[in-house]
Amino acid sequence: MRCVVALVQHETNTFSPLPTPLSAFAGGSGRTTPPKGDEAVDQYGSAAFAFAAMLDAAKARGAEVSVSVPIAAYAEPSGRVTDAAFDAITTAVCNDIATGCDAVLLDLHGAMVTETFDDGEGELLNRIRQVDAKVPIGVALDFHTNLTRDMAANATVIDGYRTYPHVDMYQTGERVARSLFRIMDESLPTRTCWQTLPMLTHMIRQTPARQPMKDIMDLAIAAADSDRVMNASVFGGFPLADVPCAALGVLIIEPEDGNQGEDLVNDLCRMAWQRRADFIFEPEDLARSVERAAGLTDYPIVLADHGDNCGAGGSADDLTVLEDMLRQGLANIAAGPVWDPEAVGQMVKVGEGASIKLRVGGKTVVPSIGQTGHGLQLEGVVAKITDGRFAITGPMQTGLVVDLGRTAVLKTPVLELVVSEERWEPYDTGCFTHAGIDPTLKNYILLKSRQHFRAGFEDLARHIILAAGPGVCGSDYSQFKFSNLTRPVYPIDPGTPTPRQVCRIEHSG
Repeated sequence: MRCVVALVQHETNTFSPLPTPLSAFAGGSGRTTPPKGDEAVDQYGSAAFAFAAMLDAAKARGAEVSVSVPIAAYAEPSGRVTDAAFDAITTAVCNDIATGCDAVLLDLHGAMVTETFDDGEGELLNRIRQVDAKVPIGVALDFHTNLTRDMAANATVIDGYRTYPHVDMYQTGERVARSLFRIMDESLPTRTCWQTLPMLTHMIRQTPARQPMKDIMDLAIAAADSDRVMNASVFGGFPLADVPCAALGVLIIEPEDGNQGEDLVNDLCRMAWQRRADFIFEPEDLARSVERAAGLTDYPIVLADHGDNCGAGGSADDLTVLEDMLRQGLANIAAGPVWDPEAVGQMVKVGEGASIKLRVGGKTVVPSIGQTGHGLQLEGVVAKITDGRFAITGPMQTGLVVDLGRTAVLKTPVLELVVSEERWEPYDTGCFTHAGIDPTLKNYILLKSRQHFRAGFEDLARHIILAAGPGVCGSDYSQFKFSNLTRPVYPIDPGTPTPRQVCRIEHSG
């Protein structure tokens, strides 16, 4: 048995000005192209990814199984993926499958948009089906998938993360592999039932850890765990993509002779639609958020700058929130990582222990929302210079070695600021501790994140304040010039009618 296992992950914010060439998928360490084979396994095969679980599941079937890894392409969220990058990635996957295989396991995202294709994952699956129309394909998808017909029609099995922060990536890969191998072993015909809702849910209100999503996801999990169906997924959707398929989605896999899938899809969608107003997040005025933080006395206090979150395509270099914190007199602050290769270069040049005055951040202009970069003139000491590498010990992507590029700490009387050459959303305390900063000793921790920071910082925070800094990850949809959405869509169009159709697709065993 030959099994092809690949990782192709990108969440595309179509409003982001940051390009996504092939080098963005290289994974650091000086590479310019994504790893493959043993190199890909070394980088991602021991971390908490669906990819790792798929590798483990394939190998567990015995010595007669041959596992091939044509590519592991993972990029931080940013703007549209270039056609050249997409073609290189899909060609690597398709060429490997073309040599002959018995099963394909794919760790995908579900919200990739390219220069040409609004549905990158669907197009990848279309291309695979052109190479091999019958090979069983199992796909793991991110909770923020914008579900499409091409995904549902071309994959034998689909399952999505059940958490946000995404702390069940590995478990999702296990579920996909278990279902796919069962279908293969039993020659089991299956049915895929799915539906999308015309809703752009706000990402701060999506998490299955809390209502309104919690018992929607709980119902899906209970159905799958009780064997009513094989796989049950609820996708919150990725609303920061101006594409027709942006929506909340539900997908069920069941045996062909099952009779639960359509009813379950209907029940889950009915719950979500009835609560559509509860998925709206109203951001608080920034100055008021900082003022509230200043009035608290139990430390540390985490401030999450969710408007410039690189985990959803932001540049992570706007310092508006930090400026307001300093203006209101907050002190003993740890902040970062801020993306500014130029500032890092300046600090590296003067060296550790040297005093320096420089401008940090504000290098990115965002034409789509009329935003100019906003940095700060700071003066302090270069407290630490590192290679930016550390292993994640927290619950999200545990074991992955993060590569921030060269990283420097600027220390002022009230602030320790981590500045890096690469963008990274801080969901592990290692971004500070590897640079000699103990976040537990700080009064305030400023992070550019919306939800994932909770994986590494929620347990140590005495208070969490959501700070609505400017950027392409904001919750105010009026700042975005949507032109390609399928309309009407809630809440942009408050009178959006109730959707009714459940799609069904049959798969042979």
